[in-house]
Amino acid sequence: MKIAVLPGDGIGPEVTRAALCVLDALSLPGLTLHEGDVGGAAYRRHGHPLPAETLEIARAADAVLFGAVGDPEFDTLPRALRPEQAILGLRRELGLFANLRPASGWPGLEELSPLRPELARGIDLLVVRELTGDVYFGAKGERAGPDGKRQGWDEMAYGEAEVRRIAHIAFRAAQARRGHVTSVDKANVLETSRIWRETAIDVARDYPEVALAHMYVDNAAMQLVRSPGQFDVIVTGNLFGDILSDQASACVGSIGLLPSASLGERRTAHGTFGLYEPIHGSAPDIAGQDKANPLAAILSLAMLLRHSLGRDDEAGRIERAVGRVLASGPRGADLGGSASTDELAQAVVQELAKAD
Repeated sequence: MKIAVLPGDGIGPEVTRAALCVLDALSLPGLTLHEGDVGGAAYRRHGHPLPAETLEIARAADAVLFGAVGDPEFDTLPRALRPEQAILGLRRELGLFANLRPASGWPGLEELSPLRPELARGIDLLVVRELTGDVYFGAKGERAGPDGKRQGWDEMAYGEAEVRRIAHIAFRAAQARRGHVTSVDKANVLETSRIWRETAIDVARDYPEVALAHMYVDNAAMQLVRSPGQFDVIVTGNLFGDILSDQASACVGSIGLLPSASLGERRTAHGTFGLYEPIHGSAPDIAGQDKANPLAAILSLAMLLRHSLGRDDEAGRIERAVGRVLASGPRGADLGGSASTDELAQAVVQELAKAD
């Protein structure tokens, strides 16, 4: 079993080290790690945010453990050379079209949510976001507008096949959860969303035991704060999914608690190839200060073990250990405490050593 480790920028290396500390504590046999440069760190060394050698390391692995990319130092570079292009390039080159972002309220942390405690307590949802289409990957450019001034443009497009494959992922996920899918679109004004909705309805016929509902994205954003407990699985496009999944993290109480998995169709010996990363980004303002919350990266490791390596038992052990730390252990600054990145990682390791 091979894991490609791509720490990246900002707090990426710190939280990745914490996750690897937890992985080491599991003492899994037959596991090898291969580290590569990515993002701004890669640009400094190789002149490109996604060097060919890093891409090859990722392709040869069973899974990728990813830190974060983004560095304001490179904001003036051409778009193709900015750190963020590394993650877009990995998704495209590795065929990672399905992003899974779970969001659940942790017992004892309700007071950290901006929502009322009873609402925060009821959050248990999964956002399934399409990753390789929409405006992020559509043609884009700059042109002269009717008044002769600059005008930016971006193409939004989805084909039936793209929608169909992400819809199947969402319905299969709902089968293993509470049996409800909410498809989010803007079908009242966008042709892209009309195709999305019609295709989702067609796919739903293959899953008669799963209920399907439709919701416009503006209403979905409102419902996430009014009644988040109504959602089980949300499936939506790249742009809407990016926004709603971050909103869901805010409802939980901290972006430092949410992991993610980006999956494709390639099978590994024990599961599905994927890239796993915390959703919090590079946070350059606290990089190198040992302040970052590593729990999202550690929970991303748990998703990696479950989906790509077939290690459900170890994944569950990590999740339960994180739950115990959040319930009674140290907390980082984002959760109102003062624990360092390393202290939080060690707290999880100590909980792992205890019997469940």
